[in-house]
Amino acid sequence: MHSTTTRRGGAVLGLASAITLTLAGCSLGGGDDESPDDGAPAGSDGTTTEGSASEGPSSGGSGPGVGGEVALVAHDSFTLPDELIEAFEAETGYTLVVTSPGDAGSVVNDLLLSAGSPSADVVYGIDNAYASRAVDGQVLEAYTSPELPASAEELLVDGGDELTPIDFGDVCLNVDTAWFEAEGRTPPATFEDLADPEFADLAVVTDPNVSSPGLAMLVGTVAESGEDGFADYWQRLLDNGVRVVDSWSDAYYVDFTFSGGDRPVVLSYSSSPAATLTEDGSASTTAALPETCVRQVEYAGVVEGADNPEGARAVIDWLLSEDVQSALPDAMYMYPVDDSVALPEAWAEFAPPAEDPIEMPAAEVDEHREDWLATWDEVVGG
Repeated sequence: MHSTTTRRGGAVLGLASAITLTLAGCSLGGGDDESPDDGAPAGSDGTTTEGSASEGPSSGGSGPGVGGEVALVAHDSFTLPDELIEAFEAETGYTLVVTSPGDAGSVVNDLLLSAGSPSADVVYGIDNAYASRAVDGQVLEAYTSPELPASAEELLVDGGDELTPIDFGDVCLNVDTAWFEAEGRTPPATFEDLADPEFADLAVVTDPNVSSPGLAMLVGTVAESGEDGFADYWQRLLDNGVRVVDSWSDAYYVDFTFSGGDRPVVLSYSSSPAATLTEDGSASTTAALPETCVRQVEYAGVVEGADNPEGARAVIDWLLSEDVQSALPDAMYMYPVDDSVALPEAWAEFAPPAEDPIEMPAAEVDEHREDWLATWDEVVGG
C-alpha cells in the first residue's frame, strides 16, 4: 500500500478548527470527516455532551416539548456553538445528549447493529455515500420537516423522506497557487491532468477505505473514467507519483506545500481556500479546482423505534433553522442547504460551492462501493 499509517481521514470540519486556531479550523466532513473525524474541532472528541433545560414549546412541527433527554448520534466532527444548543434546550424543554461513535460509516453501522432497540432518537451526519444503506436497512422513520427549504428538496435521497438534508460540501483537488506562480507553472485543472507527466510527484490524496474525501474522490474518478476505466486511471496516477496517505490532516498539514510540505496539489474541499487568505484578506493563496469537485451531502433522520421521536423531530427542525444554518460554515465548515442564508464574505468570494459538481445517485454508490474499494486496493496495494 502506498500510504502512511495515520488516523482516519475526515472532513473539511478539521480545516475549520485547525486553521482557525493556527491563524488566530474537517469535514466531509463529515467530515466527515469526514465528514468524518479527521482533524475534528475541539469539543467533538466523541464524548457525551449534556445541557440543562427547562420545559417549553418545541420548534417547528414536532409537537409540544415535554422535557427529558433527546439522544443525538452524530459523526465525531459534529460541533455547534454552545449558545445555539442552550437556546434549543430552553425553547423546547429537551436536554440534548450527543454521542459520536466515529465517522459516517460507523454511525450507519451502529444504527444497523442496534436496529429494534436503538439507543439514539435522532441521527446526524449520514452522507450520500452511506445514505442508501441506512434507508434500505429500515433504521429510520419517515419525517418531512416543515422547516425544509425549497433549495434542499433536490438533495433528498431518491425522493424519500427518511433522511433530511442539513448541509453539504464539495470534495475537490486544491492547488497552492502561490507555489505555482513562484515556479512559473500552470496548475492542473482536471483529474486527467493529474496523470500527466507534467504534474509528476506533485499531488497527495487520501485512501478511500479510511478517508471520507478519499472515498468521494474515488466516486468522482469512477464517474469520470467509468467502471471499466477507473482502475487504469488510478494506475496512471500511481505511475505519475501520486502520494496516498490515510488522513486528510496529514495530506493537508504535512504534505501540502501551503503547510510546508512538498506537494502543491492536495485533495481537500471547495471551502478550503477561505482558510488560506493573505494577511489583509484580499486574496487566497490556494484554489479549488471546480472540475474535480464531488458533492457530499450530510443528512439527519429520526431513528426507527426511538424513545423520543418528538424530540428527534424537534432536533431536525432546529438543524434547519436559520440560526443553525448560518452557523454551519464557521462551526463545521459546510455549506447550508438553505440558499437564503448568506455565506461568510470570505466564502462567497474565495470558496463558493461548485456550480457543476460531480454527482452520483446514493443508491448506485451504495450498490458498488465495496467492489470499487476492492478494485482500488488491488491497484494501489498490488
